[in-house]
Amino acid sequence: MFFIADKPPFSQPFFKRLFKWVKLQIEKKREIGYEHCVIKKIFSVLLVLLVTTSAQAASKLDSIKKSGELRVGTTGDWDPMSMKDPKTNKYKGFDIDVMNELAKDLGVKVKFVPAEWKTIVAGITADRYDISTSVTKTPKRAEVAGFTATYYKYATVPLVLKKNLKKFSTWESLNNSSVTIATTLGTSQEEKAKEFFPKSKLQSVEAPARDFQEVLAGRADGNITSSTEANKLVIKYPQLAIVPDGGKNPAFLAMMVPKGDKVWNDYVSNWIKKKQSSGFFKTLLAKYDLKSL
Repeated sequence: MFFIADKPPFSQPFFKRLFKWVKLQIEKKREIGYEHCVIKKIFSVLLVLLVTTSAQAASKLDSIKKSGELRVGTTGDWDPMSMKDPKTNKYKGFDIDVMNELAKDLGVKVKFVPAEWKTIVAGITADRYDISTSVTKTPKRAEVAGFTATYYKYATVPLVLKKNLKKFSTWESLNNSSVTIATTLGTSQEEKAKEFFPKSKLQSVEAPARDFQEVLAGRADGNITSSTEANKLVIKYPQLAIVPDGGKNPAFLAMMVPKGDKVWNDYVSNWIKKKQSSGFFKTLLAKYDLKSL
């Protein structure tokens, strides 16, 4: 049997109060959600500031001064910039003098860390050294490493055996399917050879071997290098000659430092500019019989 109540179990005022209460809870949740959103944004900004501050605090400049040592990555096979004497294992050259001067002004000792062209960039990213001796500034290297202010400009030239100079008197004469061009693995010239000699056979050698040695041995017809090194090599090896067709691809030299370390990069770049103004680099260029373009 069913009974019909005289009044509904819940009156209309009850539903009004319930509706107001639900509405109030929704509004509170919205306010809480907004507050959470604001808090998240504030936290994100603080986190960025914390990371930036930590990065600056962890700059190489601080760690170098604290350790009392400047670690420099260098290949030791680029005359006259960086050359290693196999008898003494000591380094000498234009860049070596630059790094010794930088360490002196920092008030620290310098430690030269052996590097190879194919891994010289990796040495920076892996923290094997704080800075490198000069390398050519390229977009590929700039993706993962920072570059200081530049202090030297050079052109790229081909080298061939002097006895073959009539046969290879121009850049274009080397761009032939019957010609072999040697390159050193990891150098900027390795990439440029592909651009300059698309028809030629390219032969890469790995350090400590060098591209010009392949030409001397007759295993390659030519190689390309900086005008700086070429001028030294033709003196050291009279059987080599520079193709008299003019230089190409003017390029800038700079030191590599960790990418994103603005404090260390700015310090070195400003140091370079001050040394240029003081005449230090001019004196050094004269010492090594060099001329920047």
